[in-house]
Amino acid sequence: MATNKQLLGKGIKYLTGALPLMFIGPSLIYNAFMNQHTNWHYLVLGIGIVACLSSMLLIFLGLKIIMKGLFND
Repeated sequence: MATNKQLLGKGIKYLTGALPLMFIGPSLIYNAFMNQHTNWHYLVLGIGIVACLSSMLLIFLGLKIIMKGLFND
């Protein structure tokens, strides 16, 4: 049972793309709640929520691709 290195590399790329979003998303959400007196806080909150959701999606897809590469699914 050999490992598909191309799929493994692709999955790791997805996970490395999710890593910055895991930190940027909550930081933006915190910033939006601390600056509620400005008009831009809804936009910053929306961007933070999208960053968190896209991070979760990239983690799911990355792990799915890694499992496919490891077990030749």
